[in-house]
Amino acid sequence: MKNHDYYAVGRRKHSTARVRLVPGDGKIIVNNHAVLDYFKRETLRMIIEQPLNKVEALGKYDVIANVHGGGLSGQAGAMRMGIARALLKVDIDFRSPLKSAGFLTRDPRMKERKKYGQKGARKRFQFSKR
Repeated sequence: MKNHDYYAVGRRKHSTARVRLVPGDGKIIVNNHAVLDYFKRETLRMIIEQPLNKVEALGKYDVIANVHGGGLSGQAGAMRMGIARALLKVDIDFRSPLKSAGFLTRDPRMKERKKYGQKGARKRFQFSKR
């Protein structure tokens, strides 16, 4: 019997999401918790569902994700990318709507590192002429 699980990895900032799509009725499970328990804000849940809404597959697949690193916003963005990549494995015709929406593009923005001789990444110590 053929296995119908679709795996993908999504990343954003310091967050990594390992996503598995399984044919089902639309449940989303994050780190063994329901999505309503893990992501309290509605906007984060909306971000996660965007790729499924774009290809009209919201009630067709269960999403099982393991996320770690970063904050909740970064984890939601990583999940969005992982779901989009997994949907590509379901059907390659999903590529153009997902690509045009920007769900397949890795967001390169990261926290800038602190430099030596400075107070932070950009902030300097106070300058005094004397």
